[in-house]
Amino acid sequence: MTECTASGEPARNKAGSRYSSLKKDELEALAVSAILEHRRLLDADEAVYEEWLRASGDPLVSSDVAQTLQDEYLARQKQAQGQQEELSEILDALGYVPVVPSGEKD
Repeated sequence: MTECTASGEPARNKAGSRYSSLKKDELEALAVSAILEHRRLLDADEAVYEEWLRASGDPLVSSDVAQTLQDEYLARQKQAQGQQEELSEILDALGYVPVVPSGEKD
């Protein structure tokens, strides 16, 4: 039986990865970049989520605005899933998680 990703697509092994042809230093730089992007997206997603929660609990905010924020948050979650799967594939090809300073978000 073939392994599948969370989205139901066939899982790629190291040999079949689109990143397998890259050199280790290129993969590491790509992984660090993807991790930083992941952190940036998480921060932005959290801000949208908090705004959605605030709007949902505020009777002065229209339901249309709250719905728009909810839709934005859900769309961001789908985007985050795709980015997370790509990051996972990069890390699988690299074979380890590189050190990324926690203060380096930009």
